[in-house]
Amino acid sequence: MAPATLTMPAAHASGPPIALPPAISLAHHAVLALDLGTTTGWALRRHDGGITSGTMTFKPTRFEGGGMRFLRFRGWLTELAALSGGVARIVFEEVRAHAGTDAAHIYGGFLGILTAWCEEHDVPYEGVPVGTIKRYATGKGNADKAKMVAAIQARGFAPADDNEADAIALLLWATDPTGGRA
Repeated sequence: MAPATLTMPAAHASGPPIALPPAISLAHHAVLALDLGTTTGWALRRHDGGITSGTMTFKPTRFEGGGMRFLRFRGWLTELAALSGGVARIVFEEVRAHAGTDAAHIYGGFLGILTAWCEEHDVPYEGVPVGTIKRYATGKGNADKAKMVAAIQARGFAPADDNEADAIALLLWATDPTGGRA
């Protein structure tokens, strides 16, 4: 059997012209770092390599049920991903001990929403132990909040509080080519 020869369509053929896909930079993927809680610290390395950070409060108002914080968190994740052009990876502070039962329940709720959202949107996620983040930022795995804020300020950032400082430290760890995971 003779091999078939396929001819290229003529320039006047029907259908839209074939366009090349946009170039994708393999050097920078959008990475989101989260310090989960009622006041969630966040830091985002954008596609262009720039870093944006802040805090978001998910405390329910007087007229809301307790589940509203989780619904707002899920909506915020979706909005942040859309505004940033898509998130390629999410890292979060993995807390193993909490000061109280309420804090543990709230963290667990945020973690459940986050992991379900990531699974739904095919976004890889990873929990990073608190001690790992503190050791990376300060050299001590048990550094207090003030030392974490000072360490992040020494790197040129101006975190509003310890939640934002933790998220920035986590982002730097996750994207550090020499120590964390880019």
